[in-house]
Amino acid sequence: MLVSMNYLLSVAQKNKFAIGAFNVADSCFVRAVIEEAEACQAPAIISIHPTELSFLTNEFFAYVVKRTSNSPVPFVIHLDHGGSFDDVMRAISCGFTSVMIDGSLLPYEDNVALTKKVIEAAHPLGISVEAELGTIGSTGTSVEGGVSKVIYTDPAEAENFVTRTGVDTLAVAIGTAHGIYPKDMEPKLKLDILADIVNRVNIPLVLHGGSANPDEEIVSAIEIGIQKVNISSDMKAAYFDKCREILSEHEWWDPNVIYPDCIVAAKEVIRTKMKLFNSIDKVDLYHQ
Repeated sequence: MLVSMNYLLSVAQKNKFAIGAFNVADSCFVRAVIEEAEACQAPAIISIHPTELSFLTNEFFAYVVKRTSNSPVPFVIHLDHGGSFDDVMRAISCGFTSVMIDGSLLPYEDNVALTKKVIEAAHPLGISVEAELGTIGSTGTSVEGGVSKVIYTDPAEAENFVTRTGVDTLAVAIGTAHGIYPKDMEPKLKLDILADIVNRVNIPLVLHGGSANPDEEIVSAIEIGIQKVNISSDMKAAYFDKCREILSEHEWWDPNVIYPDCIVAAKEVIRTKMKLFNSIDKVDLYHQ
C-alpha cells in the first residue's frame, strides 16, 4: 500500500524503529527494494533524487505507484533533495507521497520561506514534506552532493524552524556524509546534538548519508530518535560490484542474464539495513 510519510514514520516513532529510504536509479533497484521489503515484511521508502527522476522519466512512476499501491507492505515514494519548488511539483505530479525541499544551503530565513511555500502546496494534497537544517558532508561519490565542511544542526534553530514552518520531518546534520567514506575518513556522529534536538521537537527525524557508517552509531541514533535513514551508496556499490564481476567473466549483453545476480546483491544490503534499523516484521503494525 502507498501511504504518506507522516503515517509511515509515526508508527516507527511510536515503536522505536527506523525505516530505510533507498535511492533507486532504475527498475532493477525498484524491484530490489519492493521485493526485499515484501520478503522481510518491512515498511520501506522508495527515494528518488531529482537527477534520478529525470533519468527514469515521469511516465515510469505510473508503474511504481501501481506496484506499491497493490502491495500489502506500506511504501512511501519520496523525492530526495528537491532543490526547487519546480522539483517538488514535478514529483507531486508523478504521484509521490512525500517530498523533500532542501534549502539547507540558503540563508536561514530563505530556507524557512521556501519550506513554507512547499508545505502550502503539498499539505492540501496529503503529501508530507521533509526539510533539512545544517549541511551534510560529501565524499565525492554520490549524486546527492553535500559540502566539504559539515555545519551541524543547531538544536535551538531546529526548534524554531519546526515551529515556524510546520514541516513533517527534518533531516539533521550530525556528522554524516553522502557516499562511501574513503579509508582514511572515519565518520563520528554527534549524538549529543541529536539528543538535544529530540528533546526540543516531536516530529520524526531523518539521517542522511547513512551508508558506510558504523552499525553501532546508527543503532544509537535510532535509539535516541532517528526514524528514517537514507541509504544509497552501499546498495548501489554492491549492485555494480556484482555487475563488474559478471562482465569481467562473460561477454554477455542481455540484461535479463546480467542483472538478476546484481539485484540479489542489492537485496542483501537492503536486508542487512532493514535488520539494523529493526524494521523487519513490522508490517502488522500498519494493519492494526
